[in-house]
Amino acid sequence: MSPDATITDPRATPVGAAATVRAYVELTKPRIIELLLTTTVPAMILAAQGWPGTWLVLATLIGGTLSAGGANTINQVVDADIDRIMNRTKARPLPTSRIAPSRALWFGSVLGAAGFLWLWITVNMLAAALTTAGLLFYVFAYTLYLKRSSAQNIVVGGAAGAVPALVGWAAVTGSVDLAAWVLFAIIFFWTPPHFWALAIKYREDYAAAAVPMLPTVIGTERTLDHIVAYSSVLVGASLLLIATGTVGLLYSVVATVLGVAALAASLWLRSNPDQAIRYFVASNLYLAVLFAAMALDGLL
Repeated sequence: MSPDATITDPRATPVGAAATVRAYVELTKPRIIELLLTTTVPAMILAAQGWPGTWLVLATLIGGTLSAGGANTINQVVDADIDRIMNRTKARPLPTSRIAPSRALWFGSVLGAAGFLWLWITVNMLAAALTTAGLLFYVFAYTLYLKRSSAQNIVVGGAAGAVPALVGWAAVTGSVDLAAWVLFAIIFFWTPPHFWALAIKYREDYAAAAVPMLPTVIGTERTLDHIVAYSSVLVGASLLLIATGTVGLLYSVVATVLGVAALAASLWLRSNPDQAIRYFVASNLYLAVLFAAMALDGLL
């Protein structure tokens, strides 16, 4: 062997500026932030009954992304002990020691504060207050308390994920109207069946980490009954938007077709619980198409 040769451990954690930047970006959970993009812009279009303006849309998305990234980062600081146990999460930046918890906490706090200030300055105070309220609820009500103490954790915690629709509406109108709360309800009732499907797939992970997700507490079969029930309420909420007068024929047709598909999928999952991930992916598509129909209807 050459005396100049360097032996490297393929299991070693990558170091360097690029790897560090990637780790910080990973802390923000960019894929979850996609939900923000999916729901905020259609809410803005409905509120404006047309395109609300490119700058307003960009400003709202920047502020919402900063706040959501901060919430997701702080969530990982609090859940670092859980993430080390679960196979699905043990490769995250904190369990792998790519970022120190104290630095991650500062990073998340700065992102959250920046999101509030940005929305206050560029959009309006209501939008800033709502996005920060969502962050605080996600961190304190869900992450610090409900996630570890209640099988209804994701039900109540889902409210945080529904806040971006309110933020988008408030960004355009400076208020929160009935239709905005219906959008909130759609996301609120979509969240439990979506994440319970994931929890069915990773039931052993959650059990090992002592996280009382519904499948680990009441079993898979009863969880599937809950998924059917919540899917039914979700479809009702999606059709309720028609009564607000903010959407027209296009949305009405798409929501009806998607509603039938959502109910059929929840019943199919009862007979095929081993296909929970397929249902999880399909529920993402459901929400994306539903909100895209809202946006297109608003533009037309």
